Amino acid sequence: MSAYPSVLDLIGETPMVALSQLDAGPCRLFVKLENQNPGGSIKDRIGLSMIETAERDGRLKPGGAIVEATAGNTRLGLALVAPQQGYRPVLVMPDKMSQEKIDMLRAFGARVVITPTAVPADHPENYVMKAKQIVKDTPGAIMANQFFNDVNPEAHYQTTGPEVWRQTGGKVTHFVAGAGTGGTVSGAGKYLKEQRSEIRIIAGDPQGSLYTGYAQTGQMGEGEPYKVEGVGGDKIPTTVWFDYIDEWRQVSDRDSFLMARRVAREEGILLGGSAGMNVHLALEVAREIDDPDACVVTILTDTGERYLSK
Repeated sequence: MSAYPSVLDLIGETPMVALSQLDAGPCRLFVKLENQNPGGSIKDRIGLSMIETAERDGRLKPGGAIVEATAGNTRLGLALVAPQQGYRPVLVMPDKMSQEKIDMLRAFGARVVITPTAVPADHPENYVMKAKQIVKDTPGAIMANQFFNDVNPEAHYQTTGPEVWRQTGGKVTHFVAGAGTGGTVSGAGKYLKEQRSEIRIIAGDPQGSLYTGYAQTGQMGEGEPYKVEGVGGDKIPTTVWFDYIDEWRQVSDRDSFLMARRVAREEGILLGGSAGMNVHLALEVAREIDDPDACVVTILTDTGERYLSK
């Protein structure tokens, strides 16, 4: 039989496709369709890796709970994987999240806790602080801790990076990915740099996030609210491996959402805001390159079906 043993065996090995309608100049522009993971996003990769590692380490016991503060798709990766492994997912998120995402989590059986977006990072109602309190109050609970868990970028070093290398036949010259936890751009970037050091790794960041300013000056600066989900942040995670990132660039909410609409209409791929940000930045990078042998690759992190109400 050619059937897979379980849906978890479908995580990874996602397809790559050329964007043929957008004018990328003389170089080639490819996108990796992470919406083809069973949970519909790239975060299935780290959801599985973090749970399996916590099991091996003995931190996660049968029947335990795995808690995470997440403004992106990690919550759905955990909601997909945890029940099949015998654990209870408890997911804490800010109230700027789309209703589709909240409904999907509850459909998988997760407990969902909503917190206000516009509170300081050290406020008790901040989604990270709330998740930490839930872990303290819940017997058998652990924090997935995606922002400070090296299993996150390591998962992309082991899977996403090698897939990009193989699927381009080793011809990738530029890799573009948005940074939320920074796991994708860091882990995949490290792998690609090890294959050929000249490959450029470019991190995308929404306007209002602190990452770009910190990368350029070493200072935290002041952030502002933004609408794109799952990327950027108001703290610097240890899962951002700055040594493997060549450049940081910011993209506005408007440019991100308009590109998401454009890709749907011109390329037939329905995107969310962070994937729109990735394509906008990848196209910007591609147009700066006057080399027909250049190969720009970016990540389509999830599907736009989760954002239609926004």
